[in-house]
Amino acid sequence: MRLPFVDKGNTLDPSRKRVRLSQQKGVRTMPTEIRVLARDLGFPKGPIAMPDGSIILTEINGGRITRVDPDGTVTRLGPATGGPNGLAMGPDGTLYLCDNGGSRYIPGHFMGQGPSHDYAGGCIARVDPATGARTVLYTECNGRRLSAPNDLVFDRQGGFWFIDLGKRYAAHRDHGGLYYAQPDGSSIVEVAYPILSPNGVGLSPDERTVYVADTESARLWAFDVEGPGVVRKQPFPSPHGGRCIAGLPTFCRFDSLAVEASGNIAVATLVTGRISIFAPDGSLVRQVAMPDSHPTNICFGGPDMRTAYITLSGNGELAAMEWSEPGLRLNFQRAAEL
Repeated sequence: MRLPFVDKGNTLDPSRKRVRLSQQKGVRTMPTEIRVLARDLGFPKGPIAMPDGSIILTEINGGRITRVDPDGTVTRLGPATGGPNGLAMGPDGTLYLCDNGGSRYIPGHFMGQGPSHDYAGGCIARVDPATGARTVLYTECNGRRLSAPNDLVFDRQGGFWFIDLGKRYAAHRDHGGLYYAQPDGSSIVEVAYPILSPNGVGLSPDERTVYVADTESARLWAFDVEGPGVVRKQPFPSPHGGRCIAGLPTFCRFDSLAVEASGNIAVATLVTGRISIFAPDGSLVRQVAMPDSHPTNICFGGPDMRTAYITLSGNGELAAMEWSEPGLRLNFQRAAEL
């Protein structure tokens, strides 16, 4: 069943299901044409562009892992549980999930308002991409319970970097951090801790740098990679050993990120409703306006990696658009071509 097209108040071409956004005066934004692929999603996150053209993503509000086919058909995989967030395809062809343990949702708020009533901590899980069946791999590191794992990326060695956002409560919040783990459940290490609110992670094309986007400070951090799970740390006053390479002057919040083939870093920027693209030296290259104040994730796919898939979480939508630069092929995408 194809999902209906709904006019959200932008300039629309209903016959092509597109939202057009013009360049905004005084802001370095690029004109965009956005195709809405799926609607009525519960805080969508973590999209993966699959080799068959479908997108698998998570719906945090509802605890679901969801497949969106190229024709718009939406299929929920497996039972709904927890707070599924970031997803990545592993070298074994299965999915790996960051689960934040669940959040509480109240009317009038599309974002979670603290932990769910049954919250007991977050985890990293392996997921069958066909059935959605989940197997928990990690619930703690160094004797500390994982709080709210949020995003992950695999390297060429077959391990994965992931970040824990930390859970936010009414009067305090848990610390977040950067971690590295093996997909067989045999090893997890703490790489950088504490980080205020890490909410996106990605690797440079040569995998010598791991990038972390911090939400509340709206800062982009870089860690120089010396080996799997090992980074060269900066001295004080860096709070965790990272290099702060970018930020924005207006009030905004950073969410997840993806890397272009050129090495530029595309950061989903909340409140201002843009994708902000930074060069590796931190300079702002361009911004792409979105029809939503809360674009949360971006991934790349298509034959030439010039299709960007973006979760518009305020609207509960998955959208696609042609991107001006090719995205970086992730390791599972490279393997699929062989």
